[in-house]
Amino acid sequence: MASTIQRISGPVVLADEMRGAQMYEVVMVGADELIGEIIGLNEDLATIQVYEDTTGITPGEPVKRSKMPLSVELGPGLLGRIFDGIQRPLTALADISGDFIVRGIRTSAISRDRVFQFTPAVSVGDQLKGGAVIGSVPETDHITHRIMLPSSLSGEVAEIAGEGEYNVNETILTLRDGSGRDVEISMLQHWPVRVPRPVENKLPPKRPLITGQRVIDSFFPTVQGGTASVPGPFGAGKTVVQHQLAKWCDADIIVYVGCGERGNEMADVLRQFPKLTDPKTKEPLMNRTVLIGNTSNMPVAAREASVYTGITIAEYYRDMGYTVALMADSTSRWAEAMREISGRLEEMPGEHGYPAYLGSRLADFYERAGLVTTLSGKEGSISVIGAVSPPGGDFSEPVTQNTLRIVRVFWALDADLAHERHFPAVNWLLSYTLYADLVAPWWEKHGGSAWKQMRSDLLALLQKESELQEIVQLVGPDLLPEQDRFTLAVAAILRESFLIQSAFDPVDTFCPPEKQYRMMTLIHRYLEMGRAAVRSGVDADELQAHPVTARLSRMGPMPHEEFESFYPEVLAEIDSAFPEDDS
Repeated sequence: MASTIQRISGPVVLADEMRGAQMYEVVMVGADELIGEIIGLNEDLATIQVYEDTTGITPGEPVKRSKMPLSVELGPGLLGRIFDGIQRPLTALADISGDFIVRGIRTSAISRDRVFQFTPAVSVGDQLKGGAVIGSVPETDHITHRIMLPSSLSGEVAEIAGEGEYNVNETILTLRDGSGRDVEISMLQHWPVRVPRPVENKLPPKRPLITGQRVIDSFFPTVQGGTASVPGPFGAGKTVVQHQLAKWCDADIIVYVGCGERGNEMADVLRQFPKLTDPKTKEPLMNRTVLIGNTSNMPVAAREASVYTGITIAEYYRDMGYTVALMADSTSRWAEAMREISGRLEEMPGEHGYPAYLGSRLADFYERAGLVTTLSGKEGSISVIGAVSPPGGDFSEPVTQNTLRIVRVFWALDADLAHERHFPAVNWLLSYTLYADLVAPWWEKHGGSAWKQMRSDLLALLQKESELQEIVQLVGPDLLPEQDRFTLAVAAILRESFLIQSAFDPVDTFCPPEKQYRMMTLIHRYLEMGRAAVRSGVDADELQAHPVTARLSRMGPMPHEEFESFYPEVLAEIDSAFPEDDS
C-alpha cells in the first residue's frame, strides 16, 4: 500500500505504511512533494519533520520515500553561493519563483551546466585510497578546488580524464576496486549532513586564529580548529563581531550560517557580503565564502538542518587542506527550533522546555571542529564560532550553560558596554579562554617572550579596577591611596586605547599581532614604571599629567606605518619620564 499522511501538527507530519524506512531518510510529503525528514519510527508509522510550510496539505495525501538521508551536494561551484538551510540556492530559486519562495520547488545546489577546467593529479595504474586527491579545479583566482576520491572507495586507476573542461556530472576517473568492478567518479559528491566526514586523526591545536581584534587575540585567543561562543543580549553586537571575524580572521574559507536571525538582519548580510572586499586578495570576500541563510520566518525545521549543512560544507573544504572558519548566528535559534519540534513530538521537556538531548546535539555540532590530518595526508582545520542569544542576557539559561560546557573560548558580550560605544563589547570579567597556554609559544615567536606575563598582569589590572570601582562609588576617588588612583588611571588607558576598537575606522578595524604586542608592551611598561614612581613618592595626578599619558591614550587608530617609529620613541619616553624605585 502507498504511504499517506495521517496527522499534521505544524511542521511535524505522521505517515503510515512506512515499514522499512530509516531514521533521517528524506521523503516527499503531499501532492506538492514538500521535502521532509523522518525523525521517528514506530512500527509502520513515521514521524516526519517537513522543511517547508505545511499549510494546505491534508490527511490522505501521499508520502514518497527517497531511500536517502538528508545530504548536501559537494563539488566545485560552492564558493560565492547563497543557500537556504537545506542547500537550495536562493538566487536560483528567486529566478524561478520571484522574491517569495514557492513551496515544493527544487533545483540543483551546484549547476550541471557550468564547466570547470580540470587538471588530473593521478595516472592510470595508480593505487588510490579514500580521500586521495585525483585532480584540481581553479574555483577562484586564489582557491584551488581539490577533487577527492570518495572516502568509501579505494582501488586502481583504470581511466583518468585528460586536462580540459568538464561539468560536475561527467566522468573524470574510472576506478577498478578490489573486486574488479569499475566505478565511475565525477566531480560531484553527496554527503549526509548528520554524519561527520572521516579524517586520519585529530591534532592538538598549535596556532591562534588571528582576528585582528585586540581583546580577542591578546586577551581571549582562540585557535585554528578551536571552538568559541559569543553570547550576548539583543543589541550587544554579536552579529557585528561575527562579521568582523568573517572578514579579517586568517582562514582560507568562510562558511556563514544565519540560523533563525531576523529577516531584515539577514537581508543586510546578503546585501553587504557581496560588496565587501577581501583584505587579503583585494577581490570580493564572497569569492571564498559560502552563505547559508535561514531567517526566523522561514520553516522552523529547516533552521535545525542549516547548521548541519554549514558544518558539512566546512568539512569538505577542510578535507582539501584548507583552514575554514564557520560562523553560526545563532545557535539559540537552532535550539528553539529543536524545542518546537520536540514539543510537537510530545517528548518530555527538560529545563525551559528544551529537549533533554539539547546538550548532546550542541556537543555533536561543536565536536566537528578541530585541526586534523585528512585522509589525503594534508592538514586542515575548522574553527567554529557560535553566537548565543540568551533571553534578557541571562547567561544561566540552558543554551548558554550547555555551550559553556563544550566550547573552550567564551566571549561574553555586555549590553552596557555596547551602549557606551565600547566595541567589541566583550566583558573581560566574564570572558575566558582555555587556549592561552597553547598559543603562548606562537606569541613568543611572533611577538615577544613577555606576552604571557603581560596578558596576566593586564587582566589582573582590569580585575583590580572592578574592585576599586565599587569603593569609588561609596567614598569617591579622592580618598583612595595613590597606588589605587594610578591603577584606575592605567586601566582607563587600557580600556580606551587597547580594548575599544572601531569596526568602521579603516585603520583600527584590524590590528596586526605585532602592533598588539607592542601596544601591550607600552601599557605594561607604563604600569610598572608608574607603580615604581608612586612607591617612591610621586603623586598619581602628576603621572597622569605627563604628556606620555595622552600619547598612550591615542594608540589605537594610529596608522600601522606611523606606529613603527612611535613605539621606540614612546618606550624611551616612559623610561626617562619616571624615576626608578630605589627601594
